Amino acid sequence: MFKKFNYPDNKIAFLFLLPCFIGLCVFIIFPIFASLALSFYDWNLLNSPKFVGFNNYLELFCEPEFFHVILNTCVFALSTTVFAVLIPLFLADTLNKKFKFSDFFKTAFFIPFITPMLVCALVWQWIFDPNIGFLNFLLKSDIHWLYHPTSAMFAVIVVSVWKLIGYNTILFIGGYAGINSSLSESAKIDGAGSFQTFFKITLPLLTPVIFFVIIITTISSFQVFDLIYLMTQGGPDGATDVLVYWLYKNAFEYFQIGKASASAYILFIIIAFLSLIQWFSRKKWVWGE
Repeated sequence: MFKKFNYPDNKIAFLFLLPCFIGLCVFIIFPIFASLALSFYDWNLLNSPKFVGFNNYLELFCEPEFFHVILNTCVFALSTTVFAVLIPLFLADTLNKKFKFSDFFKTAFFIPFITPMLVCALVWQWIFDPNIGFLNFLLKSDIHWLYHPTSAMFAVIVVSVWKLIGYNTILFIGGYAGINSSLSESAKIDGAGSFQTFFKITLPLLTPVIFFVIIITTISSFQVFDLIYLMTQGGPDGATDVLVYWLYKNAFEYFQIGKASASAYILFIIIAFLSLIQWFSRKKWVWGE
């Protein structure tokens, strides 16, 4: 059909890709470089930007609150990553055994991932409510889960892990599908037990999928915003104040655009550094690398 226009195939492909490429440039590539430039300016959205060099970065590293926010972000991200990998790995191993209603449980575990965060936050706010919440009713306690500094971070980590479990479980089940079942059967014939088969055969063959899940979970956890915004707004007393939400407040509540842009690039450096560590360490534990 396209041959009558006498277009080479690569030009036709370019025409189809052009709308996406324009959107990529306008909404992603340009803002990346614009925010990098703004990190060297003092701008409050009203006056003209004033070049200040690295002052925004220096101010951030002189603020005790900034290091507190980074610590909160690391605690949240690393805790979420650990539990959002271990729990789905256990569930995938269980669901892979093809017992009755296993397909139902796969769907049930995946539903929270596709549920809008606003709905999840409203439901979990009711669960954590100190007066009428289901959790306090179940535990017969009166813990102020979202209103006490020592429990608020734990509560949002629980919600984050709960939402990620389904997606990561499906990824691990996909990893199981790529493992030749004859390997496990041969191990059982040789006298290997369930634990030996899992740790000596299944787990090493799953390491490429585990590596992928760790990478994407770590990155998404460091970028958390909507969960904090909807459930705690960084409180109480800054106990759940994470870097992206802190960035948002500086940009759109305090109108410190340069400072917010600088914190965004510090977050980028942290994520890139952790990703590089995981990438270069993969050869020591990922099968086939």
